[in-house]
Amino acid sequence: MPEPLIRVARLVKEFKTYDRRGGIAGAMLDLVHREYKTVRAVDDVGFTIERGEMVGYIGANGAGKSTTIKVLCGILFPTSGEVAVDGRVPWKDREAHVQRIGAVFGQRSQLWWDLAAGESLRLLAKIYAVSEAEYAARMAEFEQVLELREFLKTPVRKLSLGQKMRCELAASLLHAPPVLFLDEPTIGLDVVAKQSIREFLRRINRERGVTTILTTHDLREIEELCARVLIIDRGRIVFDGSLDELRAQAVDTVELRFRMAHALGADWQPEGLPAQGVAWKAEGHELVGSLTRGSLPRAEAIRAVLERFGQGVQDIAISEPQIERIVQRIYEAEKQKRRAAEQPA
Repeated sequence: MPEPLIRVARLVKEFKTYDRRGGIAGAMLDLVHREYKTVRAVDDVGFTIERGEMVGYIGANGAGKSTTIKVLCGILFPTSGEVAVDGRVPWKDREAHVQRIGAVFGQRSQLWWDLAAGESLRLLAKIYAVSEAEYAARMAEFEQVLELREFLKTPVRKLSLGQKMRCELAASLLHAPPVLFLDEPTIGLDVVAKQSIREFLRRINRERGVTTILTTHDLREIEELCARVLIIDRGRIVFDGSLDELRAQAVDTVELRFRMAHALGADWQPEGLPAQGVAWKAEGHELVGSLTRGSLPRAEAIRAVLERFGQGVQDIAISEPQIERIVQRIYEAEKQKRRAAEQPA
């Protein structure tokens, strides 16, 4: 079996902090004696990511997402644990590592504030030793897909948020890295700018096989881009699997609605349709099947209806909770587990 592109095992990152006392007297006491405490931002995290995967890494604020990404980028040293990205330890092989990764942090910039956007990109190309031919070819692609041409001569400080983020993406991909880390890359962007960036990310993954880890609070991006999801809560991974597995774990009922050519009578009976974990009912021109968790696969239920009614089925709709609600249920379940563990026996 080939080695995964990214391997994380037993990763722990702790920070030492202290609570500031209030008032002048409290500030004076802090100068003499501070009461420190240790905060574990990442707690025994482990996962692997294969080449070409697009993985969503999601969690609430302070859950440990950005800390994990910064360790993978080599920005932070872990307290303990093992990390390998493309065969390198990020914080030990820093110079070689950054040549093979791209990173976009939504609230940080790698561009020079007072330089024109195009000059910043050319300077980064020199830093990464990108040849003139490679630079020209990549800029032609970026200008076509990200529409950079109209503002390449504009100083970075005068760019809109959407324009700046498109330049950040171009900057992170100038050296054609096989791995891309995206930490809130579309924060604050409008709908049009977000869609443009999503289409670009899909394209580089499809055409170049760029492995991507995406952290975001916009879960629609996860649905559109990522086949796999990691959920972190209070520094621990609480879910690792596909979107379908996520829905199966958190959703109790999925509703199938079949639009029929003719209305079903009030005395209609679901004869010939599977009954294993499925409740059928007729609502005028609609046949509704409610599938509970553990019932037969929805594909089998759909096939059974089509075999019985044939061309009498005009449309099929699947109704299930949005991913935001599914993730919220997982957080609530973890909260209940913590409360139960904290209660005295």
